[in-house]
Amino acid sequence: MKLFVGLGNPGAKYAQNRHNIGFMALDRIASDHGFAPWRGKFQGAVSEGKLGSEKVILLKPETFMNLSGQSVGEAMRFYKLTPADITVFHDEIDLAPGKLKVKQGGGHAGHNGLRSLHQHITPEYQRVRMGVGHPGHKDAVPGYVLKDFAKADQDWLDDMLRGISDGAPHLAESDAGRFQNAVALRLNPPRSSTTVKPAAAKPKPATADPAPAEDAKSPLQRLVDRFR
Repeated sequence: MKLFVGLGNPGAKYAQNRHNIGFMALDRIASDHGFAPWRGKFQGAVSEGKLGSEKVILLKPETFMNLSGQSVGEAMRFYKLTPADITVFHDEIDLAPGKLKVKQGGGHAGHNGLRSLHQHITPEYQRVRMGVGHPGHKDAVPGYVLKDFAKADQDWLDDMLRGISDGAPHLAESDAGRFQNAVALRLNPPRSSTTVKPAAAKPKPATADPAPAEDAKSPLQRLVDRFR
């Protein structure tokens, strides 16, 4: 069994915030893969289903971001899981918009949700870092992540979420490489060549040498022609 956790803040006010991209990822997985309806449990919202052959629990903590670890710790203990069984989907300001990376363990880099998880379940869980870009100055980060995605972000955001859903069964099977490939195929689909190669020039049909013009004939040729 695996536990997929999406980080965000509860309520319609925050639903489209950059900070809520983790919730968005889980909503897409649940919708595309026929998971059970969301229900309240572990101070959050829970949905159960299967990805490939693996049973997966989806959890959206509703404790607000800086207390996310309370909800995740409670779920981990209930299902008798270890941090290695947990994958956390979260916004990442140190990655450009539309970039995604999977990471095992590591620091929290000031992310309040990850900081709380470190305190409650240790840092040894897997993260899906979804790039939302950086506002340019660290003082602007709180306001930036708590704002809705811009209209210009909608195309890459939709592609990323679709790719996450496509690759979710691979992630459940601990194949991070194939998961990231599935996301990359959505974000950067292979382009079919539209360049038409010019057709090879057809050789001109061989023709007989034209008969020499009358003015170009020698006197001997004209004499011969008279007796033909």
